Parts: sequence; structure tokens; C-alpha cells
Amino acid sequence: MTETVTTPAVRTRAESPVLSGPGLFTVLLAAALPLVDFFIVNVALPTIGADLAAGESVLELVVAGYGVAYAVLLVLGGRLGDLFGRRRLFLGGMAAFGLTSLACGLAPGAWSLVAARVAQGASAAAMLPQVLATIQAATSGGRRARAMSLYGATAGLSMVAGQILGGVLVAADIAGSGWRSIFLVNVPVVLLGLVLAVRFVPETRSQRPEPVDGPGTVLLTVSLLTLLAPLTEGRAAGWPLWTWLSLAAFPLAAAAFYAVERRADRQGRTPLVPPSLFALASLRRGLVLMLPFSIGFSGFMFVIALALQQGAGLGPVQAGLALAPMAVVFLFVSLAGPRLIARFGTRVVTAGAVVQGVGVLLIVLAAWRDWPHLDFGSLLPGVAVAGAGQALQLPNLMRIVMSEMPPARAGVGSGVMVTTQQSALALGVATLGTLFLTLVPHQGMRDALVITLLVQLAGIVLTGLLSLRLPRTVG
Repeated sequence: MTETVTTPAVRTRAESPVLSGPGLFTVLLAAALPLVDFFIVNVALPTIGADLAAGESVLELVVAGYGVAYAVLLVLGGRLGDLFGRRRLFLGGMAAFGLTSLACGLAPGAWSLVAARVAQGASAAAMLPQVLATIQAATSGGRRARAMSLYGATAGLSMVAGQILGGVLVAADIAGSGWRSIFLVNVPVVLLGLVLAVRFVPETRSQRPEPVDGPGTVLLTVSLLTLLAPLTEGRAAGWPLWTWLSLAAFPLAAAAFYAVERRADRQGRTPLVPPSLFALASLRRGLVLMLPFSIGFSGFMFVIALALQQGAGLGPVQAGLALAPMAVVFLFVSLAGPRLIARFGTRVVTAGAVVQGVGVLLIVLAAWRDWPHLDFGSLLPGVAVAGAGQALQLPNLMRIVMSEMPPARAGVGSGVMVTTQQSALALGVATLGTLFLTLVPHQGMRDALVITLLVQLAGIVLTGLLSLRLPRTVG
């Protein structure tokens, strides 16, 4: 009798993994690494170019190679986690991220650094989707809401902290390592993460694992490459013919991808990105909002770093620390997200767009009034208010997107969300960055900055209007 009663209880516990506090810390640490590394390189590029005798187009590949490999493989990484076990992919991806970071830090030349960065982006794509999928599968109720809010806070903080940390590490020149320390710093962090993950991260997988969709994987990769590669490399390469041909091929590749996925879904097969997922209003509308938000976020970070260093004459450390109030305010406001959503619903996201818009306007006024003497004090009000607005949007958007996702499809759902975010981050640097750099020779640095920020403001207004279509409550 005892065995009859105990065995089902044991099985239930085995089938219902729980993500503990240390486990949540571990997966959030892993979530921070890829985003930090996306932004940490920005302020180090001049030093890398001088040390490795690399031209602008090669330096662009140091950034673009990582971002494109990361974006195109994210959905596949989520599917593999569903299929083989998320903890297994998490550990493998994290170990590979540490090894490729070491390869970046020890790269003897520019092209070996580009190759290591591409491999680093692929490693991140194996690791990151398992974070959201594990949270989705191993938490519930209030614990899931808090975990998702912390994930969103981690994502936002990582983007700001990456830029600050890059400036500090390059200036510190630890043991004469110079720019190499921005990659080598990942190695001890990864070792700590692996030790914690082995002990505290539970294994989860889909109860009905779906095999890899070969045609869908190829077509999604082609679609993202034809869009992201020319946009990230076009300006530095002088917009050669291949960039225009690639952009012209993008809608054709995207249409072919959608047709193949829809056919597979209707025939009962397992597409890489099931179109039926987009029947979830929370996912569909949340992803639409994430595009303009992430484009504006990354574009702002790239442009303000250039303007402060090349225009206002600040060093990398001072330019990074000028954004520190944004990170501090983001942290504290994002922690209040679950309570605000519980009380006011998704209108919190709308309020966040309004607050962020006010912050960007304050930055515009500071740039117009104080240029070229922009510093910590003149930027403080604007970046602090903008950080509060971003904190009301990003963590809550991520929670909204995943709120109705079935645990069995947590891997593919998280892969789709992070792919959308990562692609939009790359688009932000490519579009707003290209606009800014194109305007500088004709308008001057100040006016180019002001115009670019006003374009970002238009995107914030669009985000606010789109947020009115979100479901009023979040599950």
C-alpha cells in the first residue's frame, strides 16, 4: 500500500520541476551574458581596430557576425531544447559561450576575431532560449510573474550595463589586456554559471517533442540573413550591389518561409515557427510592440555612445557612466512591474511609452541647449525618465508575450520572442545608426543627434498607440 501511494507522488514531483531561487539567479545570469556582449563591443571598436589594424568594414563584422548568427539560430535553439532537454542545451550552450569568449579574447587577428564572434553568437543562440523556456515550464502563478519581470529587468539592464562595462574595462587595461578583457571577463562568469546550473537548474523538456523542421530552418535563416546582413554591413561597405540584391530577396524569402510553415502546420507536421502560435493575441500583439521598442532602444544606445565620444569629447568611461542613471532607475521601476500590472493591467505599457517619450524629449532639449558640453548633469533628467519608461515597457512586454504560451511549446515560443527582439536590436543599430552617421557630415553632430532622437520619439509614439490593442489583463 505504501509503495502504491508513494510512487505517483514521486512521479508527480519528477514531472513538475521547480525552479528555485538559486536556479532563477543562474538562468538570469545566463540571460545577461549575450545581451551584455552585444553592446560591450561598441565602445571598444576603435581600440580593436588600432590593435589589429582592422578597417571599418571588418570591425562592422565583429558586431554584425555575432548579432546575425545569434538572431538566425535562436528559434532552432529553442526547438532543440524542447527536443533534447533544456538543461542539456543550456549547459552545452553556456560552456560553448565561455570557450568562444576565450577565443575572442585570444584572437591573434581581425578575421580570427570575426570567426570567434560568429561562433559566440551561435553559442548564445543555444543557451538563451532555454532560459525563458525553463522559467515557463518550472514556475507558475505569482512566481512566474516575478520571474518574468526579473527576466525583463535583466534584459534591459544588460543592454545599458554592457556599454558601461565595455568603457570601464577598456580604460582599466587589466594586466595590459586592453580590449581583450571585454571577452575574457566572460570566462570566470561562465565557470560560475556552469557550477550553479549543474546543481540548481532543473531539466525540463516538451512532453511531445517536435523534430527539427529542416526546410523551415533554412528559409528562416535565409530570410534573416538577407535582411540583417546588408543593413548591418551596407554603410561600411559603401552599399555595393549585393546589399540591394539581398534586400530585394528578403520579402521573397520571408514569403517562402511563411508558405512552407503554413503548409506544414495545416498538414499536422511540426513547423519551426508554427503559424498557429500567432492565434494567441498576447503573443502576436506583444511581438508587434517589441519591434519598434527594441529598434529605438538599441539605436539610442549606439547613437548616444558615438555622439558623446566623437562629438562631446567624453572618454568611454564618462560616456558610459552618463547612462548609469538609466540603469539604476530601470532596475527599481522594473521591480514594481508585477504589482503595477496586477493593479492597472497592460495600460502600464502605454504609460511607459508616455514616460519614455518625455525622457527622450528632455535629452533632445539638453542636446540642443548644451552642445557640445553634454555631460552627466545635463543628461541626468532625460536618461532617468527614459529609463523609467523603458522599465514599464520591456519586462511587461516579455511577460505578456509568454503569458498564454503552453509549457510544451515554451522553447519555440521563447525562441520566437528573443529572435524578434534580437533582430530588432540589430535593425536599430543599422537604421538609426545609419541615419545618424549619414546626417553628421551635412547637419553637424548636434543636429544629427536631435533629428535621430526625434525619429526614435516617433517610434515611441507608435509603441504607445499599438499598446492600446493589448489584452487588458495578463495571465
